[in-house]
Amino acid sequence: MANPNSGKNANEMTFFEHIEELRWHILRSFVAILVVSVVVFLMKTFVFDYVILGPTQQNFITYKIFCTYLPDFCFYPQNLQIITRDIQEQFISHLKVSVWLGFIVAFPYVFYEFWRFIKPGLYKTEIKAARGMVFVCSTLFLLGVAFGYFVISPMAITFLSSYTVSPQIANTTTLSALVSSMTMFTLPIGLVFEMPVIMYFLAKIGLVSSSLLTQYRRHAIVIIVVVAAVITPPDAITQLIIAFPLYFLYEVSIIVTKRIDKERKQKEKDEEKALNA
Repeated sequence: MANPNSGKNANEMTFFEHIEELRWHILRSFVAILVVSVVVFLMKTFVFDYVILGPTQQNFITYKIFCTYLPDFCFYPQNLQIITRDIQEQFISHLKVSVWLGFIVAFPYVFYEFWRFIKPGLYKTEIKAARGMVFVCSTLFLLGVAFGYFVISPMAITFLSSYTVSPQIANTTTLSALVSSMTMFTLPIGLVFEMPVIMYFLAKIGLVSSSLLTQYRRHAIVIIVVVAAVITPPDAITQLIIAFPLYFLYEVSIIVTKRIDKERKQKEKDEEKALNA
């Protein structure tokens, strides 16, 4: 029988029924990504001229803000040449961009399908506590992608395009390398911004606690600095810009897990009172 306090249907699903249900959730998510990817593919000129190549141009919004309001910190890439070395490179890059932009735009729906799959197995109290989960996760992911695109990408591209070991060597990059860099600067950051949500679920199943996260705070800071160094160019300022938001998210995760710990302790007290009654 299904738990009367859970969000399940009257009859508990079998293992194979769960697999079948999961298959349909994955299929609908795939279709959503595919549809958006096709739309992005058809918007080739806009996507490449204004989105992918945006951070390589002096009139990009980030450069305008810095150069207008913080002229002492004005920066933008100069003399960066983008080339292709293979005849299929532009087409393959076009496909790659369409797919990862399709995933980014469709992420709220993809997570909605994921939430629909796990929601029936949760207790009503857990569903109530996780109200707005789709909105929160989608917002965090899109904020992370936006942070990577508007902050990390322009700083990284400017630094890497201006770095030189000799004036005899011109800075050029292939379209494929640029697409890979833009993907690295956005998608991983969007996923990292999901840290509080991940910690919420880990705390729910008892794998982490607020005391554990507090105890290993110093270790977490080291890991955050390493992650920032990996996903950004070897520039201390850029690394700090990404490290601070990650550390802030870690502190938010501690607050979230403290709430879960409090709920667990209260539940244990209630169960103890019920047994002693």
